[in-house]
Amino acid sequence: MKKILYSRYDKSKIAALPRVLFEGRIIVVITEKEAEKAVDYLLTQPILGIDTETRPSFKKGKINQVALLQVATHDTCFLFRLNQIGLSSSIKRFLEDTKVPKIGLSLHDDLMMLAKRGDFIRGSFIDLQDKVKEIGVEDMSLQKLFANFFGQRISKRDQLSNWEADLLTDKQKNYAATDAWTCVLLYEELLRLEETGDYELIKVENDHVQKDTVTEGEG
Repeated sequence: MKKILYSRYDKSKIAALPRVLFEGRIIVVITEKEAEKAVDYLLTQPILGIDTETRPSFKKGKINQVALLQVATHDTCFLFRLNQIGLSSSIKRFLEDTKVPKIGLSLHDDLMMLAKRGDFIRGSFIDLQDKVKEIGVEDMSLQKLFANFFGQRISKRDQLSNWEADLLTDKQKNYAATDAWTCVLLYEELLRLEETGDYELIKVENDHVQKDTVTEGEG
C-alpha cells in the first residue's frame, strides 16, 4: 500500500498524533577537548542531522547569538553549547567538512546565525525544505513534515526556553536532540520514496483536500 502524503498537512490534526522522542544517547559538549572528540566521531558517520537553538529575546530589535548546535546520528546526539565554547576550531572543522551530508531545515538561517559566532566556509549541507519540494510537499516546518511523513508529533513546547541557562534541563536536551534526529529520518524516508515511488501525493488547497488531484510517485 502506497504512503499517502499531503501537499499541505492540516495543523489541527497534529495535537492528536502520538509524540515522537529521541531515545538514544545525548552528550552535552562544553569544552574544546570534548568538541574535538565529538567531531572526530561525527565525521566518521554516513549522515547527520543538525539544528540550532537560540535564547528567545522579548525586546524589540534584540537578537541573541545562537546558543546551541545539536548534531545527531541514528542513536547519538551531541549538544554543542556555543554560548560556553564559541565557534571553536573543531566545530569550524565540522561545519567546513564536505564529505558527510548534514541534513537540516531552513539551513540558510541556521548557518547565518552560526557565521555570526565566527567565519567558516560552508561544507556539505542538505536542506529538507528543498528536498520536499521535489515531490510536491509545500509545508516548511519540521513539525508538519514529520506529521505528514510519519504520523507522529514533534513537541515544540521547549522551543522558547532559555538555551543559555547554566544547565540544560532534560526536557531541553530531549527537545534539541529530537529536532536534529528527525531530520535524519525524514531525509532517509525521502530518498526511499524517491527511489521506490511508493507514495501518493494528495493536493490540498486552502486546507481542503482536492480529491481529483492525486499524484502517484513514479517508481
